[in-house]
Amino acid sequence: MLKQICVLVLISLMLGCGTAKQKNSKVKFDKELVIAFGSCDNQKIENLLWDDVLKNNPDIWIWGGDNIYSDPYNKYKMIGDYDIQSRGEDYRQLMKSTDILGVWDDHDYGLNDGGEEFEFKDEAEQLFYDFLNEPKNSVLRKRKGTYNSKTYFSSVGSVKIILLDTRYFRSPLTKDFGSSKRYMPNAYGDGTLLGAEQWKWLESELINSKADFNIIVSSIQILSNKHGFEMWGNFPHEVDKLFNLITTSRAKGVILLSGDRHISEFSKININGLGYPVYDFTSSGLTHSYEEFNGEENPFREGEVIKERSFGVLRLNLETKKATMQMIGDGNILLQEVDQVY
Repeated sequence: MLKQICVLVLISLMLGCGTAKQKNSKVKFDKELVIAFGSCDNQKIENLLWDDVLKNNPDIWIWGGDNIYSDPYNKYKMIGDYDIQSRGEDYRQLMKSTDILGVWDDHDYGLNDGGEEFEFKDEAEQLFYDFLNEPKNSVLRKRKGTYNSKTYFSSVGSVKIILLDTRYFRSPLTKDFGSSKRYMPNAYGDGTLLGAEQWKWLESELINSKADFNIIVSSIQILSNKHGFEMWGNFPHEVDKLFNLITTSRAKGVILLSGDRHISEFSKININGLGYPVYDFTSSGLTHSYEEFNGEENPFREGEVIKERSFGVLRLNLETKKATMQMIGDGNILLQEVDQVY
């Protein structure tokens, strides 16, 4: 009997590791879940969008990476930078009413364009969790990498949010010396973006998901693959692996969220055998944007590029299975919108 109890406890721990189910959540919703998200928030620049975020009454706020600018890494500087970010009056108000989730990118990782080679990544990971108020005894703090997921339930359905770590395990990039682009794609099959353990975890998260919507958050763009900066397209075999996983897992309502680029745009792909289009909703940046942007190739782009400061809002209707994706600027102005029924 004791052996059976031990086995059940072990299974419970394995299933629960890295996946929270609305535990200690401020979120209480019925038909619609509202998610706001954004990236590239320099703590030294005033964020004029927090009041607009609050006006949209989000259930969840997702940090999309570059949540502070604190590279090159210094532990005490990073602690101070996170403290500045946390002390903003509007952000403190948001924390009181909203679940706060997030991923990191290079500037809050501690090394510009950094990957697996960064020697202080374990230390920086603990500071990242401090910023997100992750309990000191959390199992997440004992694991390498910041990937995580959380599922939100209502009487009419559920939403799973999958947060990826595109830094901790990422292999070296290939510099492009033959053009004005910073990087070129690695040879097919060369290197990894997520690492073996995170891929194994992601596969389980999607295959076992019963959610009506599965929101995958990546700090860097997944679909746009021609600009020559950091992107999933630098590991083309990993892009194919993700698309194959989304299809074979039969996960419902997969939507990709990304940041990093200091522009906002929608990208869309129709994957054979999936039955619905996959959007990559890029929202960037919160305090500074690429105002001089004058065009770049993106074969998957839907609509226009937004080059002013903005944040993203995702309104998920669990009854109609409709997702409304909105880019919102200062003054709560709607800049662009896409609707998709899943």
